[in-house]
Amino acid sequence: MINDETDGARGHATSRRRFLIASALTGTAPLLPREAASQTVAYAPSPSAHASVGVTLRINGREHRLDVDVRTTLLDALREHIGLTGVKKGCDHGQCGACTVLVEGRRELSCLTLAVSVGQRDVTTIEGLTEPDGELHPMQQAFIDHDAFQCGYCTPGQILSAIGCVREGHAGSAAEIREYMSGNICRCAAYPNIVAAVTQARDAMEG
Repeated sequence: MINDETDGARGHATSRRRFLIASALTGTAPLLPREAASQTVAYAPSPSAHASVGVTLRINGREHRLDVDVRTTLLDALREHIGLTGVKKGCDHGQCGACTVLVEGRRELSCLTLAVSVGQRDVTTIEGLTEPDGELHPMQQAFIDHDAFQCGYCTPGQILSAIGCVREGHAGSAAEIREYMSGNICRCAAYPNIVAAVTQARDAMEG
């Protein structure tokens, strides 16, 4: 009669022997439980994870062909790749409005917009507002007339946002201007002057 315990032990020993022989043939050493637990697996990044792509940006009426990382924001493309530093990097989280540009005439936060998403769309920065003969846009002139800036860092975004505000029809009153310009922060607190400037430019733009 075969003893079940003895037979089980023999079977276990045979399985272990086969495992050791297979390990020797394949050149891999068996791992003890502690070694197995401590071993980590390294994953190689996908070759295309950070791939560059070609994009054509139409900025201020001129086309710029760029090769950029797919994660590049419009803000970084404008400043770092094209050299248009009029657009400012403030919070880089879409909370201050300093990076505002016009895309197809509507205001957008360039720090939250991917460069590849605006390919072949008209983008206007502060550099594109002045006429070739040097004449300022009515909004630029109004900001000067009303001294609507102090340090000037937020001013490009303020001006472009103000133009968008007027074009959207949200500049009917001082209260409406304050409401629809609230996304643009001025650390110097020149808000009353900004409202006055937008009011003046609104009349010039609509007239």
